[in-house]
Amino acid sequence: MIAHPSAPDTSRTAASDVLRGLTPNWFTASMGTGIVSLMLPHLPLPGTAALGEGLWILNMLIFAALTVLSLARILLHPADSRATLLHPAQSMFLGAIPMGLATIINGLIVFGVPRWGVDAALLARDLWVFDAALSAAVGLLVPYLMFTRQDHALERMTALWLLPVVASEVAAASAGQIAPHLGVAAATPLIYGGYVLFALSVPLALMILTVFVLRLAQHKLPGAELGVSMFLPLGPLGTGALALLQLGEAAPRVLSAQGLGELGPVLTGAALLGGLVLWGFGTWWLALATLTTLRFIRQGLPFNLGWWAFTFPLGVFTAATFSLGSLTRLGFFMNLGYVFVPLLAVLWLLVTVRTAHSVWRGELLGSVPVSPATGLPRV
Repeated sequence: MIAHPSAPDTSRTAASDVLRGLTPNWFTASMGTGIVSLMLPHLPLPGTAALGEGLWILNMLIFAALTVLSLARILLHPADSRATLLHPAQSMFLGAIPMGLATIINGLIVFGVPRWGVDAALLARDLWVFDAALSAAVGLLVPYLMFTRQDHALERMTALWLLPVVASEVAAASAGQIAPHLGVAAATPLIYGGYVLFALSVPLALMILTVFVLRLAQHKLPGAELGVSMFLPLGPLGTGALALLQLGEAAPRVLSAQGLGELGPVLTGAALLGGLVLWGFGTWWLALATLTTLRFIRQGLPFNLGWWAFTFPLGVFTAATFSLGSLTRLGFFMNLGYVFVPLLAVLWLLVTVRTAHSVWRGELLGSVPVSPATGLPRV
């Protein structure tokens, strides 16, 4: 009897291809889902808090699944993982991993503390330490690779450059949210660490934005496939304002315990001033991003995972708007936040449905192309 070669296992091949194509930009789905879950309880409507908690639980499942699959990809497809690390666009999305985790940590405060008390706050504190270290590491590693191994040019620059450095200011904002639920001794390192994380992010983000404006003036808008990325600068501006406001609110208690109580009002005032400045800059960028997106829609705006940029940047800007409303007691900010939250929910629903539809059709997963000659990613 002649032995015939067995047919290839197409299901195993398909699963392997899916795993190879699971690049870090998938964590933007966790970022978007997480920020929507945190904003929904701000609406003074019945059921919005429960809906937000449900989305928070869903976000934990999404993040856990993506983490497990990403670790499997590293183990089973190390060449593709190295290619992602050296890729001038995909490597930027490494910052999405700690930012996605930060939304889960903040959910422990918003949803966990009312249910489980201080234990939820302590768990948030412990996870924050890991998230802060990961954010700082990504914010240093990716720029180092940009300067030494990757191929970049001004005309090819996009707002994706912001993603690695913004993660630190997201962690800074989380520190300001967690600290009020801890004792003074436990809150102290979070407050000081939060300001350091702010310094590791916001100045760099503003420098990148300066260069990005120059790139837009000289080389015009990016291609349609990156059109939604025009919303990304809203992220560091909104999160920077939010971090200052939340740290400024939490710092006086810590400073008073250290005999530095006279500095508390200084930090609160600096938070209001800095928060307003960054929020105002964010308002300008929101208007610009809206105008450019409408232009792209008229010309044709293809769907891709970049559409998740509609959610997280607007979400953190909404959070900063509510924080300004809480500090200033001005109804303008609160009412504006009430407008943003339903818009944010609609955008999340739209992007989620489009993402699910594209996954079902097998259109979103694809591995990073690698040159067989050098083993490095093709640009």
